Amino acid sequence: MNTDPKTLLAPLYRAHVTALAARYAAVLAMAGADGVVIHAGTPKKRSEFDDQYFPLRPTPHFQHWIPLNEADASVVIVPGKLPRLLRPKVTSYWERSAPLEASFVLESFDVATFEEGTVPSTLLPPRARLAFVGESRETAVKLGIDDAFINPPALVEALDALRVHKSDYEILCLAEANRIAALGHDAVVAGFRAGGVSELELHLAYLKATAQDDPDTPYKNIVAMGENASILHHVSYGRRPNDAVTESLLLDAGASYNGYCSDITRTWVKGTGAAASAFAGLIEGVEAMQRRLCGVVTVGMGYEALHDECHRQLGEVLRSVGIVRISGEEAVAKGITRAFLPHGLGHSLGLQCHDVGCALIKPRTENPWLRNTSIIEERQVFTIEPGVYFIDALMAALRSGGESASIDWALVDTITPMGGIRIEDDLVVKAKGAGVRNLTRELIAEGGGLL
Repeated sequence: MNTDPKTLLAPLYRAHVTALAARYAAVLAMAGADGVVIHAGTPKKRSEFDDQYFPLRPTPHFQHWIPLNEADASVVIVPGKLPRLLRPKVTSYWERSAPLEASFVLESFDVATFEEGTVPSTLLPPRARLAFVGESRETAVKLGIDDAFINPPALVEALDALRVHKSDYEILCLAEANRIAALGHDAVVAGFRAGGVSELELHLAYLKATAQDDPDTPYKNIVAMGENASILHHVSYGRRPNDAVTESLLLDAGASYNGYCSDITRTWVKGTGAAASAFAGLIEGVEAMQRRLCGVVTVGMGYEALHDECHRQLGEVLRSVGIVRISGEEAVAKGITRAFLPHGLGHSLGLQCHDVGCALIKPRTENPWLRNTSIIEERQVFTIEPGVYFIDALMAALRSGGESASIDWALVDTITPMGGIRIEDDLVVKAKGAGVRNLTRELIAEGGGLL
């Protein structure tokens, strides 16, 4: 990104809040409510057996309005009135919330404060029939919200739907989250290539490069070397430095900006010999396939159809590198590709890493882990993340099954110590016929990272 996003943020944010107010008015009219209280949330205990709490992760509906990480704050939306932000006067000397990075966001709200530990019912509009969205039912009850209007499913579903199509402000935040994550990816691959580092050390290098702490990341970084890359969500980092000459690394790590997430994955290999060469060829095939899949995304396409296309292309990749001895089409038809790629092609992205609103339709039975089943529309944001993995349990089932003869097991055994491959970009869908904006790869074009 050549322009500092903070110079563009203020006008885009004001437009975002104005548009969101109009969209909320329509939803509240449908729900029969005069307004809604969106509660930021309260810290959660790590366990019922001690007195430690996790850092607050605000309710996404709250962050849709304002990038504020403050326990017990609320936004009160009443159509026709300026949104009201309720903030507690914090007197605790044990902890303090992080300050707002952009104070101009407060200009879009009627800000009122209340004493910490109290319930600000006097700051709500009188005699209004208010709904409540948030995790603290106790707070809703103390505010006098009718039980039927506490997280009513139809209203929550409608508010989730408002997050499917991203505003220009949200897209800017998502792009900045990609830029920050790219700094971490570059630092990690540099450390990996230098050698003598552990997974934990690479994880810490990522946090340092992105200036994030663990709670700031949208999800726990997946830093997987060697066979650990076959564990899809590997977070039990190895603590000992790895001195292997031939080694692989899968890094699935993102960043947050004003509450919006990035989700980027890259895979690398170093060394020489049969395993490194075979794995490098497979990375090249998956990389090319991922680019092709990004290139065919268009308005009106079903995301599950794109997932199906991924498996058709994966069958050809497996055939071309010699892993399967049959055609790509046969590999798909016989279920072989699903043993090598058991997860979905991607998911909606926004205020949550696995964002809402794009998985309302149940996927077909052969795609149980597909998290996006929507018809692709303009301003949707989602990931494209195909992969190939050598997962012991799935390989064992394939080896003992009726299609075992279709696999070159000697080649599989050679590659298995490398674990697996995943390549992931974050896309914004543009108008019909205009393709996508690839928030991840545009950084490469601008010299912004992701070596």
